Amino acid sequence: MPGLWMGGHEFAGRAGTSDVARAVVGDEFDLVLSLLRLPGHGPADDVEHHVWPIPDGPLDGTQLAGVIRLAQAACDALEDGRKVLVRCFHGYNRSGLVVAHALIRDGHSAEEAIRLIRTRRSPWALHNELFVEYLHTGLPTVRLLEELEELS
Repeated sequence: MPGLWMGGHEFAGRAGTSDVARAVVGDEFDLVLSLLRLPGHGPADDVEHHVWPIPDGPLDGTQLAGVIRLAQAACDALEDGRKVLVRCFHGYNRSGLVVAHALIRDGHSAEEAIRLIRTRRSPWALHNELFVEYLHTGLPTVRLLEELEELS
């Protein structure tokens, strides 16, 4: 989607080395959606920033609800012509889950969304098979099932 970026808090430094560099966000984006917060990584104070920490593993109903809300916030901002960054630690799984759900809300199939992310971001994106299963099932359905399981 034009205006939608996916990334991490850290990235590989110079080619051919094991250097790791911090990805610090300033005011390049109008909305930043973070799935974890690391001090000193931005964004600038005047940038809208939503933080919803989730693990790179099984999610409960509350965590899934947050992912759904973040994807909706991304879609709303994009409709308004705003630039959006969705980020997690490395920019592959948690951010991929939010971006894929936003793409699905925009009319893509789960498979199309996953393929697009892996083509544009990295073949390693969404390598968390549980998240891929969540996307194929549909996050609202997975959330409902998780909440029903929590009640029993």
